[in-house]
Amino acid sequence: MNSAIDLTPAAPCTGMTFGPQPRRHTRAVTVGGVQVGGSAPVVVQSMTNTDTADVASTTKQVAELWRAGSELVRVTVNTPEAAAAVPRIVDKLAMMGVNVPIIGDFHYNGHQLLTNEPACAEALAKYRINPGNVGFGKKKDTQFATLIEFAIRHGKPVRIGANWGSLDQALATRLMDENHALPVPKEAAEVLREALIRSALDSAARAVEIGLPADRIVLSAKVSGVQELISVYRELARRSDFALHLGLTEAGIGSKGIVASCAALGVLLQEGIGDTIRISLTPEPGQSRTTEVIVAQELLQTMGLRAFTPMVTACPGCGRTTSTFFQELASRVQEHVRAKMPEWKVTHPGAENLTLAVMGCVVNGPGESRHANIGISLPGTGEAPSAPVFEDGEKTVTLRGENIANEFVELIDRYVERRYGSAGQA
Repeated sequence: MNSAIDLTPAAPCTGMTFGPQPRRHTRAVTVGGVQVGGSAPVVVQSMTNTDTADVASTTKQVAELWRAGSELVRVTVNTPEAAAAVPRIVDKLAMMGVNVPIIGDFHYNGHQLLTNEPACAEALAKYRINPGNVGFGKKKDTQFATLIEFAIRHGKPVRIGANWGSLDQALATRLMDENHALPVPKEAAEVLREALIRSALDSAARAVEIGLPADRIVLSAKVSGVQELISVYRELARRSDFALHLGLTEAGIGSKGIVASCAALGVLLQEGIGDTIRISLTPEPGQSRTTEVIVAQELLQTMGLRAFTPMVTACPGCGRTTSTFFQELASRVQEHVRAKMPEWKVTHPGAENLTLAVMGCVVNGPGESRHANIGISLPGTGEAPSAPVFEDGEKTVTLRGENIANEFVELIDRYVERRYGSAGQA
């Protein structure tokens, strides 16, 4: 049998789009001076894992999260001691110059805690209420209403945050019974997803009915599976115009948690869904809590949605780069610019958009370095011991010797001063 290969040129691609879809229109919510939703950029938030009753430890961790770039920080409010500690934490943060809104996370007994500690209700910038465990049976509506009334009284926004692990069982049971009576019942998982969505939407409708303005409500409906989260939030976005908080709950530890969170949130953000995000990582032993903030920032920055700090393009290495020097330099450069960014943010606005390249050999090194604002192409195995540096596409200098790392970092600082300094901002 003869076979022919079709060499006809493919038709040119048309109608291709580049970049994320336009942001979904949502109501703007103000949380302690930070706007979430509306035309605001996607906001990064995080959560402490200290005992909130421990004022010193919680204040320290909130400050660390804020310095890393968290724009909202949530704390657990689960005991009378924790509720009493919140105003002291907020005061201490203000004295330190840490101006970050604090969100109170309530489960089971929030109505009691705010009733007994009205100063906590005033100090918090937002309340998070879980409709799955705000109350049970006949008490649920009353306890939910109490929390909403505190928010109305103190002018606070509320996140109504449903969660797969604490789903409203009464609602789930009712929907399962209704589904069972259908001629062709749906899969149980689909019904439970609907229960999660309804829990958030019905609770928001009830809050508005009680008197909380719709522009003081943020919704979330978190699950721990990537595909389930995408499905749930697409439906939430279709059925409401509330601002949405994104997060894959119980994402996991290390690379698994990072990959799963970014896979789910990346799809939704690309579709224009999501107004504030948290990366819910299980910290590895000894690891800083700030990792979740850095991952959230890097997700938004690599997608082109925001800029927080200069990021480094670096090759992965291969048989041409048997030395580890380029890896060490890439790490040093990334750490240097992240450490300098709090200062540059004030003195050199725009420096967060700087692009850097640290490349390990001649194959892609010069090309990638030319694409960056400032890049260096280090010599690979067997190459001449010289490292050309490129600024905005032009080779400016060739570094040699034992002091390449220090000299390159100095070149970066001089570039930032020249381009983003007060006399010549770009």
